[in-house]
Amino acid sequence: MRHVSLREFRTRGSKALQEVCTGETALLVGQNGPAYFLVPIVSEVVQQDRELRRAMAKASLREGWRLAESAGDIGDKEIDEEIAQARGSRRLRKAG
Repeated sequence: MRHVSLREFRTRGSKALQEVCTGETALLVGQNGPAYFLVPIVSEVVQQDRELRRAMAKASLREGWRLAESAGDIGDKEIDEEIAQARGSRRLRKAG
């Protein structure tokens, strides 16, 4: 595993990584010790990540639809009141 200083990575970026062998993990090291791993991406991992993100998004949508159905139909007036209420509480937090 190749160690690359954070300073070198910030200043020389891609040139610093050219010294890392293809497929090898790089460890970015700062003044306080190891900071980040740079792990090479393999095409299968990218596809699996996309599928996982898509599944999570669908699950989130289904949950949102379920919550909307359980709340029942609300009109524009109720929506506007809820928005005004949220904005009011946000203003109070900023002022406080």
